[in-house]
Amino acid sequence: MIKIIYFSRFRDQLGLDQEQLEIPRAGCSVAELKAMLGERNDVSRQVFTADNLLVAVNHAMADVSTRIKPGDEVGIFPPVTGG
Repeated sequence: MIKIIYFSRFRDQLGLDQEQLEIPRAGCSVAELKAMLGERNDVSRQVFTADNLLVAVNHAMADVSTRIKPGDEVGIFPPVTGG
């Protein structure tokens, strides 16, 4: 089981701020998680196929090859811009 936290507009688009998700005991990559989540519906597909989607695993920025294992916390958020 992993904990996924959604931030900013993704939270609004998906209609939830966090969820628990069962993943394989061997874990999965960020790319595999995005594909799994994107299969849910059209809104999820739009969110999880976005090129600018940012992912953090256990509070560290991750890329598509980063491994996620049971017990991890995953943050999903849009890019942040400053001004």
